[in-house]
Amino acid sequence: MDKPLQQAGEAIRRKVLGDGYVDRVLEKADDFSRPFQDILNEYCWGMAWTDDALDLKQRSLLNLGMLAALGRMHKFRIHFRGALRNGLTEAELRAALTQIAVYCGIPAGVEAFRAAQDVRAEMQKEALA
Repeated sequence: MDKPLQQAGEAIRRKVLGDGYVDRVLEKADDFSRPFQDILNEYCWGMAWTDDALDLKQRSLLNLGMLAALGRMHKFRIHFRGALRNGLTEAELRAALTQIAVYCGIPAGVEAFRAAQDVRAEMQKEALA
């Protein structure tokens, strides 16, 4: 395991998804699942997300498209929140979700917009709390 890459990956994971989310995931990890969290931090977040060839906004857009195409709406919601944290505007996200609908099919677009609406409502409630 590349400890510096794992640490860099966890740092970017926290930046994109937020400390609260990462803390909850890591606290739930046990002896069985903790090594997988280490792999996620090193391989997914460390190797892919710390590469500066793409910025965080570009990576967020890519993830949203791939997750919608795969029908992974739980992860789509998490990364939609991350896309907002990464500075994507509502206009940019609306355009991306429309493109998802065109290229992945209207049902995928409907689910993407539904998930986005849910996340936006959650974030508005959190802001008021």
